[in-house]
Amino acid sequence: MAKAIEITDANFEEIINSDQPILVDFWAEWCGPCKMIGPVVEEIAGEYDGKAVVGKVDVDANPGVASKFGIRSIPTLLFFKNGEIVDKQVGAVPKAVLSQKLEAQI
Repeated sequence: MAKAIEITDANFEEIINSDQPILVDFWAEWCGPCKMIGPVVEEIAGEYDGKAVVGKVDVDANPGVASKFGIRSIPTLLFFKNGEIVDKQVGAVPKAVLSQKLEAQI
């Protein structure tokens, strides 16, 4: 089963320009709601393997990407298509909400 890929300041541009829809989870180790949604993001990564790219950005280790998108609250999940943000979700939500937003981009 596929896992969410680690996205960093260094590889962000390369990953974001994929021809597949992308879900990016901005999170931090100390964030309670991030720990709640983390396993859900991993499940989605497995289910959408081959149809979408699912990645995670540790905001403490990669402040460049987080500041580029003005991430102030975590977890924040951004949905990209063709390198552009097409949807956004702030806070922990049920898996169905994330799946539905990702499905809309496929």
